[in-house]
Amino acid sequence: MAVDAAQAGREPIYAYIRLAASLTVMTMGTVGMYAIVVALKPIAAEFGATRSDASMAYAVTMIGFGVGGVIMGRWSDRVGVMWPALVGSVLLALGFVLAARAENLFQLYLAQGLLIGMLGNAALFAPLVADTTLWFHRRRGIAVAIVASGNYLAGVLWPPVIQYYIDLSGWRATYTGIGVFCLVAIPPLCLILYRRAPVLNDTDSEQEADTDRPLGLSPNGLHGWLCIAGIACCVAMAMPQAHIVAHATDLGHAAQRGAEMLALMLATGIVSRLGFGWISDRIGGLSTLMLGGSLQAVMLFGFMFAESLSSLYLMAALFGLSQGGIVPSYAIIARRYFVPGQAGWRIALVLSLTLLGMAFGGWLAGFLYDLTGSYRMAFIIAVGFNLANMAIAFALLRRARLGL
Repeated sequence: MAVDAAQAGREPIYAYIRLAASLTVMTMGTVGMYAIVVALKPIAAEFGATRSDASMAYAVTMIGFGVGGVIMGRWSDRVGVMWPALVGSVLLALGFVLAARAENLFQLYLAQGLLIGMLGNAALFAPLVADTTLWFHRRRGIAVAIVASGNYLAGVLWPPVIQYYIDLSGWRATYTGIGVFCLVAIPPLCLILYRRAPVLNDTDSEQEADTDRPLGLSPNGLHGWLCIAGIACCVAMAMPQAHIVAHATDLGHAAQRGAEMLALMLATGIVSRLGFGWISDRIGGLSTLMLGGSLQAVMLFGFMFAESLSSLYLMAALFGLSQGGIVPSYAIIARRYFVPGQAGWRIALVLSLTLLGMAFGGWLAGFLYDLTGSYRMAFIIAVGFNLANMAIAFALLRRARLGL
């Protein structure tokens, strides 16, 4: 019945149930992206570390997140998304508990990078996005935007809560509490994802993809350009996201205000993702990528001049509105130009490399801060990476419009 519904152009009811479950799992499970951001300064203070040393905990988390996404994507291609998500949720919980007991930075890096990033968060992001593309057809753009907004919704809900408990009990007790919560709350939801996607039998979706020479390129060539674009946009994206709390406190504002700015940035990012998802169903993924990249470049430039509390709140909100639709557009593009049977690993690789871009961007901003004493140079470098992303998007869009 699911296949018949899909072939008739209608998504089955179960697809919407999966969408709700996937959104909830991603919202709870991608806490690993944000806990280390909020805890950055307390961890640096406790271990007597520099800002770049503490930022390395974020970087290894995102590196693990990225590498693990490819592994989990290939696994989900073979067995479906339920088992990677179920195993990942348990290992995520274990990672938080072990990170809370770290006696040195190396142990913290290991827990963050291997358990929280590679084996935990990685199973709860790219595989869920790729799986969603297989269940939706007419509304694929908005469906992908909804599930991908889960990691932004996590950024809205988690940072203020984490900051509150860090102020109350310290970062170690807070990490332990997060681990216990994840172990109890996430695995039951993963069981809802037990069914395999019917889209492999969907001839209509096969017709969408020009698999021989997409955009006049080899499949691997197009895939490579998407990966480079993903890295470039997310190096830029990470600089304000990973350091907004620290940046706000450097300017004399309270840490809680910085956590609120991060939450506001990601709240408007949800609006952006949903809006860009609706737009991508009408103008396509490539045009959406170009639009989002252009807006992000403008907002990164504006961040360099924001210092007052009100201006920082404003730039956080505008930055979220500008960049929320960029990452989901890669999934739409990949699903358009590659066959469904390769959706898991191709989409996972692109999304994973965006996370590696986030890792490098987060570390680079910390390094530049240690070098210069401010984040201004980091924002300048971010604009440069963003322009590289826009150049690739423009070139691919031009090839599409020329019918290549």
